[in-house]
Amino acid sequence: MMYTCQHKLLNKDMESMVSDRTCIGDVPGQVGKKVTVMGWVHTRRDHGKLIFIDLRDRSGILQTVFFGGNNPELFEQASKLRAEFVIALTGTVAPRRAADDRLVA
Repeated sequence: MMYTCQHKLLNKDMESMVSDRTCIGDVPGQVGKKVTVMGWVHTRRDHGKLIFIDLRDRSGILQTVFFGGNNPELFEQASKLRAEFVIALTGTVAPRRAADDRLVA
């Protein structure tokens, strides 16, 4: 599963985020819904105007995508993320396109 670009990075309102969070393993059943996930940055790939963050928690790994043109401030924050940073993201769950499914091992 993949997130759309509508993310919020961890902020001071963490208490409300923790109570509303979704385990990554439960994300496939949430397509089209807004969810909050928390975990560790597993990998980060910067492709210029796209940044891919693989986020993991105890239940699995989720690929998230940040688009440079939508929110420059958020994109700047995403560019500073590194492996093992602990973050929270809020976004709308979008399914992978069929062509991308072959990339998942």
